[in-house]
Amino acid sequence: MRLSTLLPIALAAGPAVVSAAGNFGFALGVKNGDGTCKSQKDFEDDFDVLKAHTHTVRTYSASDCNNVEAIVPAARAKNFKVVLGIWPDVETSFKADTEALKKAVPGNEDVIAAITVGSETLYRGNFTGEELLGKINQVKNMFPKVKVGTADSWNKYDDGTADPLIVGGVDYFLVNAFAFWQGQEVNNASATLFDDMTRAMNHIQKIAGPRAKDIYIATGETGWPSDGGSNYGAAIAGTENAKTFHDKGVCAMLAWGVDVFFFEAFDEPWKPDSIGDNGESATEKHWGMYTVDRKPKYKVQC
Repeated sequence: MRLSTLLPIALAAGPAVVSAAGNFGFALGVKNGDGTCKSQKDFEDDFDVLKAHTHTVRTYSASDCNNVEAIVPAARAKNFKVVLGIWPDVETSFKADTEALKKAVPGNEDVIAAITVGSETLYRGNFTGEELLGKINQVKNMFPKVKVGTADSWNKYDDGTADPLIVGGVDYFLVNAFAFWQGQEVNNASATLFDDMTRAMNHIQKIAGPRAKDIYIATGETGWPSDGGSNYGAAIAGTENAKTFHDKGVCAMLAWGVDVFFFEAFDEPWKPDSIGDNGESATEKHWGMYTVDRKPKYKVQC
């Protein structure tokens, strides 16, 4: 997600309700460095590295690389939980993902922490809130034993775009918040992350009212690119900056009591470059905490 403007700091609005301690997780790609699909063994090797930090990962599209056929048994074998994704942007992907989940979910509900319907679909304008709610309710009816929600940019929760989901009974929200794509210098990035999350959480809880206590809210994506990544305004890619953001931003969010999914676990060198909101070429190949061959880029300690 690339958002080039930063709203004023809003921490004075009052803290959102959070739990005692946050849990750490990763966004996990389903392809190897050469673009081939990961096998169950590949996922198990991923989990053997990531277990030093977490036992939870999230993915984006259940049918991409037929990943659910490999990641669900790998998660069971390695005592992990997975948040599986549905890509609802077009009907073909929605159908492919739901069909893949119909095969993978039954009997594995204990391994599947949740299902997210959409990743930044509101941010991209693919759906209105009412339309996305309809998709989520379809999936809820398919998988009544699993929590079902969505992931979207923090500002789409803050500005009311997602209100129909909150009013409509959705109780699982992942909030994506990238100070980097807001063009923030790394020493201001932690404050930006907290501002983004506070705005989103306060708004969700305000709209939910008494139901707020039953709603799960976590940071769905946040991170910083390492050496080799693209810069974005005052946000400078680099391994030292990535470590700084993790240590000062992510660790503080966890200490505040908010679960965080770090974007991402491993580099993805197969990804094509894209064009950012600033019109410049941007790469998302170097956002991993680990290299593509599972080597740590920096020491992680909160």
